[in-house]
This record gives sequence, C-alpha cells and structure tokens, in this order.
Amino acid sequence: MKAGLPQREPQWLEWWDEINVYRRAREARSGSPTYVMHDGPPYANASIHLGQALNKVLKDFVVKSRSMMGHDASYVPGWDCHGLPIEHRVDKELGPKKLEMNPLEVRERCRQWAVKFIGVQSEEFRRLGVFWDRELDRQEEGADAPSRRAIYRTIDHTYEAEIVRQLGRFFTKGGVYHGIKPVHWCASCRTALAEAEVEYADRTDPSIYVKLPLRGAEARLPDLAGRSVSVLIWTTTPWTLPANLAVALHPHLEYVAVDVDGEALILAEGLLPQVSEKLGWSSPNVLTRFAGRELVGEGDAWAGNELPVERPYPTVSGPGSGHGVLILGEHVTLDAGTGAVHTAPGHGADDYVVGKRFGLEPFNPVGEDGKFIADRVAPEWLKEVFVLKANAAIIEDLRERDLLVLAEDYEHSYPHCWRCKRPTLFLATPQWFISMESDGLRGKALEQIARTEWIPQTGEGRIAQMIETRPDWCISRQRTWGVPIPAVVCSSCFDDDHSAYLRDPHFFDHLQQLFLAEGSNAWFGAPDGANGHRPYENRAERLERLVPADVSCPSCGSRDGLEFHEHIVDVWFESGVSHSAVLGEHNGLPWPSDIYLEGHDQYRGWFHSSLLVAVNDRDRAPYKQVVTHGFTLDGAGRKMSKSLGNVISPMEVSKKRGAEILRMWVSMIDFLEDMRLSEETLDRNAEAYRKIRNTFRYLLGNLKGFDPSADAVAYAEMEEMDRWALQRLEVLRARLVEAYSKHQYHGVYHGLHQFCTVTLSSFYLDILKDRLYTFPPRHPARRSAQTVLYRLADALCRLMAPVLCFTAEEVWQELVAQRGGERKTTSSVHAELFPDPLEVDEDTALLERWSRLARVREEVNRALERARDEKRIGTALEASLVIDSTDADLLEFLRSFGDDLHFLFITSEVRFGSTGAEAVASETIPGLSVEVQRVQGVKCARCWHYTTDVGDDAEWSEVCGRCVKHVRETLAGSEPS
Repeated sequence: MKAGLPQREPQWLEWWDEINVYRRAREARSGSPTYVMHDGPPYANASIHLGQALNKVLKDFVVKSRSMMGHDASYVPGWDCHGLPIEHRVDKELGPKKLEMNPLEVRERCRQWAVKFIGVQSEEFRRLGVFWDRELDRQEEGADAPSRRAIYRTIDHTYEAEIVRQLGRFFTKGGVYHGIKPVHWCASCRTALAEAEVEYADRTDPSIYVKLPLRGAEARLPDLAGRSVSVLIWTTTPWTLPANLAVALHPHLEYVAVDVDGEALILAEGLLPQVSEKLGWSSPNVLTRFAGRELVGEGDAWAGNELPVERPYPTVSGPGSGHGVLILGEHVTLDAGTGAVHTAPGHGADDYVVGKRFGLEPFNPVGEDGKFIADRVAPEWLKEVFVLKANAAIIEDLRERDLLVLAEDYEHSYPHCWRCKRPTLFLATPQWFISMESDGLRGKALEQIARTEWIPQTGEGRIAQMIETRPDWCISRQRTWGVPIPAVVCSSCFDDDHSAYLRDPHFFDHLQQLFLAEGSNAWFGAPDGANGHRPYENRAERLERLVPADVSCPSCGSRDGLEFHEHIVDVWFESGVSHSAVLGEHNGLPWPSDIYLEGHDQYRGWFHSSLLVAVNDRDRAPYKQVVTHGFTLDGAGRKMSKSLGNVISPMEVSKKRGAEILRMWVSMIDFLEDMRLSEETLDRNAEAYRKIRNTFRYLLGNLKGFDPSADAVAYAEMEEMDRWALQRLEVLRARLVEAYSKHQYHGVYHGLHQFCTVTLSSFYLDILKDRLYTFPPRHPARRSAQTVLYRLADALCRLMAPVLCFTAEEVWQELVAQRGGERKTTSSVHAELFPDPLEVDEDTALLERWSRLARVREEVNRALERARDEKRIGTALEASLVIDSTDADLLEFLRSFGDDLHFLFITSEVRFGSTGAEAVASETIPGLSVEVQRVQGVKCARCWHYTTDVGDDAEWSEVCGRCVKHVRETLAGSEPS
C-alpha cells in the first residue's frame, strides 16, 4: 500500500494551519492543569541537522502526549541569535568592508542573518509536524514585531531587557567582579570562551622533561651540599615556559634527589620508576628523601627567595623578570610527569589558584592574537611568534643550554574552540566574572540539583560534579554581536580599586527599560528613526542616555570618569535567561518549567547556565525535571560529517519518505543513549510503518455500514474473543499512557507495533476475517466484531497521535466520517484525549484463557507450516487437525471452545484423538502433539472452508450450509433467527 507521505503530509500541515490546531488543542484544555515544556533554543545559523530534528520531535512527543493526558500543554519554540557563529558568517561575507562599518551596521547584518535562519528552521520544524501557535507567529512576523509571543528570540526587546535585568541581579548583589584570570582563549576568534564553548579533541604536542636549576637546597637538604641541583619538570605546553614563575611540590608526597651524571635531580619518589624507564636511567642513586613541605617550608617557614629557581626565560624587567620559587600545591598528583609541576599562573586554573596563595601575579606574555608580546619576553626569536609555532624553537634552545632531558611527541585530549575548531590557549586576560561563592551561589545550585528529577538519574551526579568543581564564570566576550555587559567603570578609580564600577539598581532598571523600548542597540547608539540607531556623537551623549543623572562612581562619587567597557555577555548567559524571559505571569505561562529536554552536552551548557541564573534570581531551579538524549550517529556509530559523506538530512528524509518515518525512528530508539541512523534503518522503519498503517486500513475498511451510535454492541453481549480483544486493548492503553508519562517513547512504539502486527494482524484480525466476510451485515456476531474494530481504531489512533501525528489525523478524519461527520472541518485528533479506560474491570481469567489458546495456536501453525513445506496441503483451510495431549486439562480446555475451535485455528476441521507418525510434538507445551491431515469434503466458494454439505441446497449449490443461511439472511435484510 502506498502511503504517499511526502505528498499527504504537506496537505495536513496546511489544514492544521487553517484551523490553528495548536490553539484548538489549548482551548480544548482550558482550565486544565498546566504543563510547560520550555524549549532550549537552537542556534539560528543554518538549516537543521539530524540532532536538532531528533530534539524537536522528542519535545513534540512531550507536548502532544501531555495535552492528550489532559494537561493544558504549552509550547513556545525559541532561537539563540547572538554570538560568534553568526558574526563569523557575516565577517566572511563582508570581508575587508567590515573595517569601514561601525558596530551598529555590523550588528544589523548579523541580525538579518539570524532572522533569515529563524524563518528557515521554523519551516523545517513545521515540516516535521511540530506544533506551536502558527497563526500568531505569522501575524507577529508580518508586523515585524520587535518582541514575540508565539516564539521567542534572544534578539527580542523583551528578551534583551531580561538579560540586563538578570545581569543587574548579579551586579547589585555583589556577584560580579572584574579580574585578570586564566580563561580559555581563542586566538582565531579573538575572544574568551566558557567551558561550554570548548570541545576536546585529540592532538599531538611535544612532551618535554626539563631541568630547572635550584640554588640553596643544601641549606635544607645537607646531603646535597656541594652538588649541582635541579628540579625536574614535565610539560606538554613548552610555549608556557616563558610565563613560568614557580615549581609546585605536593606538601605530603615523598620526593627524592637522584644522582644523574653527577647532577642531583629532584622528583617525586612515586614516579621514579616510570621516569627512570622513560629517560633511560639505570638504577639511579638516591641521594636523599624528603617530603615536599620539608624542602619548601610551610606558613612563615616558607623558603621563598631562599630557594630560587632559575626560570628558563626571565625578562630584564617587569613581572616576567627575576627568578622563580618553590611552592606547595595540593593539586600536584602522581598521575603523570615528575611530581614537580611547572607553574605559570597566567596559563592555568590550578596554577592561578596556587599562585595567588603565594602572592604570584598571573603573568601572561601572550597577546589576544596568540603571539608573544615583544616587551614581555626576552629572547628576540620569541617576539611576535605564535605560541604553538614557538614550541620547536623553545625545545631546541633548551637542548642547546643542556636543560632539556627528553622531548617526544605526545597525543592527548586538548581543548578546541567550538566554532573555528582550532586549539585554544589558556591565558590570563582582564574579564568580567560571576563569583560562584558570592551569596552562596554554588551551594544553592547544588541544593536545587538534588531537588530536581534527572532522567537518566546519573545526570544529577554529572551536573553536581560540574557545579562543585567549576571555576568562577567568565561572562565577557570580546565581540560585537550580542547583548553588552552593562559594565561602566570609573577611569579615575578603577586601576587602584576594581570595585569602582556601577552597581546601582537604578542604573540597571533604567537600562532595562531602554532595552525594552529600543533593544540592545541602545548601548551603541541613539535612535535615528524607523527603529534604527546611529552611533553616539560623543561620550557625553552616551553617558546622558545610558546612565541616570543621579548615578555616579561608588568610590569617588563623581560621574566625570565614567567609561564604558565594551564586552558582550557570554551567549550561555543569554540562553540561561530564557526561562525568565519566556515563562511567568507576564506571558501567561507558569514558572518554573515542568521539563527541560536537551542533548547530554547541555549539562555544561544550557542546564548549567539556566540553573545559575535562576538560583541567583529566585533561589530555585528553573525546571522540575530534566531529560537528556544522546547524539545522532551513522549506521557504523560514527559522528555524521560532510567530510565523511555520512550526513542524513532530516529534510531529505521528509521529502523522500515522509516525516512520519523519521518520527517513527525517534520513537523506536532509546534516546538516552547515542542513536544510529542509516538508509537501511529507514528502510526497516518504512516497513514497520507499512504494517501499522495496513492495520488501520483493515480496521477502517471493515466498518462500512456500521454506525457506532446505533450499531455498537454492549460489552456484556459481545462474543468472547471480542471481549478479550478489548481487554488486551485496555492493557495496551495503560502501558502506553504510562510510557508517555515516563518519556519512554520506545515503549510506545514497540507496544503499538507489536499489538498491530502480532495481537491484531497475526491473531485477532486473522481469525475475525471469516465472521466479517461471511456473516450477514447486521448479524450480532458481526456487529460485535465491528464494535471492537471501531473502538480499536479510535483508541489506537489516539494512542499513536503524539508519535505518528500525520497518520493519526488521517485515521481520525475517517472516523469522523464514520460517525456521520464531515472530514477536515474542525475536529482534530490532536485536540482529543487519550482513550478512557475500559468500562469493566480487568478480566484476568479471560486474558489468560486466550493467551493459553494463542500458545497452542503457535504450535498448530508450526505443524501447518511443516505440512505446507511437505506439499501435503496448500492453504490451512485444506487441513484437518488431529490434536492429542497427555494433559487431560489441556484437552478439556480446547474442547471448551466447541465448534469455534477450527475457526480459531483457521482450518476446516479439528478432531481430538491419537496422532500418527506425521504429528508434530510441541517443544513448548509438554505432551501436546498436532497432526495435519488433508480434510475431506468440498471447498465452499464463499467461505473457502471444506465441508461435506456443499451442494445440499439446490439454489446455492456451490456454498456450504452455513453460508446458505447467511446469504439468505443478507438478501432478506432481516435479523438472523
């Protein structure tokens, strides 16, 4: 059967838009308990990929199923519009022309790019069957509304104003500070990066062991008197050696000084075997042993300058001049290296922390372009050289100076920029930070994590560990496209007093109202008609517009020195504000969200930033439940990429096969893990879909002439098998509704597929054909069957609607017509509820009785299949079964079905008695044997059963006695006697 999904689905989309199916469903649930799925915003930069399609379809499952469970389930899709990826695209498009443009002009080009792809992606999500208020969306888009309600965009005025409000909450509570700390830096993009903007990939770098001469050791270690002493360090970043200020030892680890070619080298005793093997030392002589604190000293006994370490590349003057020192650090481990850690506070998080404890400044000799700054390094050959290219020269220089012990290639996982994919550098740069300790932010966040439901449960520990160990949040970025950090400092005071910046609530309230009216362009310029802006003419004009007259420097009280820091806020902060910008009384939506559902990479991204923003603002998490899904891979388990040629486009699948096939794939996988998709998988999905569709085709095709309001048979008056079918339907209904409630959509698919293909097609509907095709239309037994078919179609249609939304609508419209209505008027399955429970209690005895029969039928089918293979029969109706069993209870059970038994087995005859040599002994039912013999009699031309009474009626000489009776009743149009 040709479903024609690529052609049919767009027609349903048009009709859904005509009736505004989303709003119709919401109106149908008016006054019901609310349920909010808050959308994590995809980036508006390109057509959607398979992972985004998976994510949106899963969310659509949630919203549609909760609505059908009786909730007023809202959905407002959102888009992330600011940040580096779009600015990169615009930079490439503009080329040198960008240098002639002011920030407002560049920002406008970026905005146009984002708006363009919001349009592209919204149509793609719509094509997948995702619902939202499309009518309102089109109205707002047509009016070019600066803020939206049907969707949300991080460029909306309301959204940007909320970002400023949330930043103000951090500033006014003392949670924001300006500092020079090491952060991930992308020299290509020229900006700081947050942890969530860093990807780790394998990279080969030089691994070097270096001697750093140490003077004065004999004063604390007398056994080293008269010897040349060095500390042996190991690093995979030789380019950081010009920033070396110290060597860290663990206070409690045991260290040794070993004799190597007459020189004493200091390293951790626990690493001596590995280092000796690596460096080719044969049983080195241990000169002395000591704990780290014995050599370095603690507290007032710290050796400090009494144990100077010769730094490899000291400058003549400035922060990079002079010798280094030995310090103590708990972060030193025996995992790798030598146990003596090269420490550059300007290039490492642990280095910064331990350096601060010992009064070491975060010295950084590297510029934003990744090159050594000329006046911050001593060797001429290092000046203006890109750091990663300097590694080879540094290694050669160390070798010539006899400081290099070993250099070799080392493959390791190294941070890369999430956009340009180039290696990042860890550099100390002046940035704005949110303190994780201020106002107990870290502790409050951990408390809220414990109060949230995480699916899978391991997610709780994962995000908790991230919050526990994360450094302060670097929120500033050195770009143009984004919402500015409202950082206004006093130039007169700031160098000496880093708290000399505006924290007055009045300032942030004023800026929030300004952004609400004009958007974040107000930071860069004044209104210039038609909602546009021009650059400020001077500082005074800007100050007058942005800073209220009664706000001044908190240190000196003057406004004269106020100046604006030109940083935009981290895009993860922007998206982390979404819950507050979208949910709440101002939008008629409850806060917090019932559920967040994203990929598991968002533990360090959107889940993380949303949590911190919400906890700071409201002391609680923005979500009650968090569900994560894995990544999409190709059939071989590889990441999809254009270079590998293994990308599967969701739009191509929809165009070629139909979105329904993709939705089915999303429902059949365990989305908590990484998921594979290939053309072969899609082929299997299409076949599974065909079987489900054909089941509905059968159900609907046998309802001709059946009026459910007049012809339905009461449960108590139904045939036994029909009552069993409804009992099985009720078991499925409860199982699928529970699966929906637990987001176990693979349970929905497998339950629906098995019920259609096994319970119905292979059993119930297979047996039912005789009653449907041969009984008079108004016969009670046939009406009983039609009643069940109608209820099956109605219930299964509702149960599959959240997943197979197009097909369910198609079935529903046929059911509308069956009830005497008109197709495609106002009734949609998506405004309906899941089916009500069966009106009678569960009949476990009935279920077990027919389950037992089904097991016997499997053995009968096995015997029939063998007989067909041996050419003893053609069809099953040519068979006469002989059944025997050593289990008397089983025989009595089978006899209880009376003359119906051969109809249940779809054979022409069933007898009980001794079986012969050709009998098939059951492997699953002890004592049961089934023999297939060729039946005696003549084939009825109407029901195809073989009987001995064909021809007994002269008028109907080719049909059996049963069919003669049914034909006459049909022709008479009367009820059977």
